Amino acid sequence: MQRFNGQVGGGLVRVLGVDPGMTRCGIGIVDGAPGRQLTLVHVEVVYTRAGDDIGARLVTQSDAVTAAIARYAPDAVAVERVFSQHNVRTVMGTAQVAGLAILAATRAGIPVALHTPSEVKAAVTGSGVAGKAQVGAMVTRLLRLADTPRPADAADALALAICHVWRGGAQARLAAQLSASSARMQQ
Repeated sequence: MQRFNGQVGGGLVRVLGVDPGMTRCGIGIVDGAPGRQLTLVHVEVVYTRAGDDIGARLVTQSDAVTAAIARYAPDAVAVERVFSQHNVRTVMGTAQVAGLAILAATRAGIPVALHTPSEVKAAVTGSGVAGKAQVGAMVTRLLRLADTPRPADAADALALAICHVWRGGAQARLAAQLSASSARMQQ
């Protein structure tokens, strides 16, 4: 597909979604626009072993996100917003990998958006409390895939990208409008 000015031909955008995790990090890339058919570009899950050195694990995850950005040149990167979990070790690893994804995108000059799990579920399924199976089924349907991406981290990364395709433009316009209003009020 030919790209023009950071956009895929026909006004589509390319979004890289990152479902951060220390052991499994989902990376999914989708081309699309609100009201238009979505297209799967790439999906992968990057694995690290729990017993390995934390620094080596973080390098593996960082290198994978950086390589996906370099190879697929997304217009935006959508990362799952880390939320409080009961398992502090899990949330710490998730936050560390999310930070690496944000850093990789920022270094590449690509805008980053954070989306909560409930926001992503609502965008993809219509319900902010949908289960993993529902998210996977809707990702499969929306991208016209033969099989549900597995493991769930793959489907979650694609759901993040889809959420941003559909909601990202509206969020950017709202932020710009609020900024302009704030500037006018300060004059």
